[in-house]
Amino acid sequence: MSVLATTNPLHRSIGFYEATIGKKVVMAVTGVILFGYVIGHLIGNLQIYLPATGVPATEPINIYAAFLHSHSFALWAVRTLLLVSVVMHITASVQLTLLKRQARPVAYVKKDDIPSSYAARTMMWSGPIIAAFVVFHILHLTTGSVLPIEEGNVRANVIGGFEHPAVAIFYIFAMALLCMHLYHGLWSMFQSVGLNHPRYTPALKRFAAVFAWFVAIGNISIPVAVLAGWIT
Repeated sequence: MSVLATTNPLHRSIGFYEATIGKKVVMAVTGVILFGYVIGHLIGNLQIYLPATGVPATEPINIYAAFLHSHSFALWAVRTLLLVSVVMHITASVQLTLLKRQARPVAYVKKDDIPSSYAARTMMWSGPIIAAFVVFHILHLTTGSVLPIEEGNVRANVIGGFEHPAVAIFYIFAMALLCMHLYHGLWSMFQSVGLNHPRYTPALKRFAAVFAWFVAIGNISIPVAVLAGWIT
């Protein structure tokens, strides 16, 4: 019985996950998936800056959205993968945090890296806020439950939504949190997979910071441009 248990792939997977390294690997793998989605989503969103045609069916961002929805099976497969990744990412994060607190109930007094430390301290509450924003974002631009939307006209829906200052400010706030979350998350992912060495640690930190700022500025620029009247 014990031999079967040790050779069963399911039991080995569970045993691996129960270890701290297993949770860190899950965080890293799901993090890569979510980072990939963030970049893809940003590239799609930035198409709103392409020259407007004035005809909804020929607007670049609308064509892109129509292409995605024309492949419904692949779209739902990606959505399912993202949902599973989010659940696993959050679960592993909470469990690692609890294990860390159990191992060291008294926090460190000195913080060697203030930006990194601040980002780390905000992970537990920035994550749920970002998750709440994602739900709001779906209700806003996918289902039309927050504001009326025009079917097939993503460009008009985005502009119409961000013309409401409250919506735009909430979006900007969520993207600022996402910037900190991405910075610490990406840096932690490098450490989890063993990429932690004095020779290339500074370069990895810079990469994590540049990546996080690129995503945040790219996304924040859209509501800012709408409020400023640069996109109509």
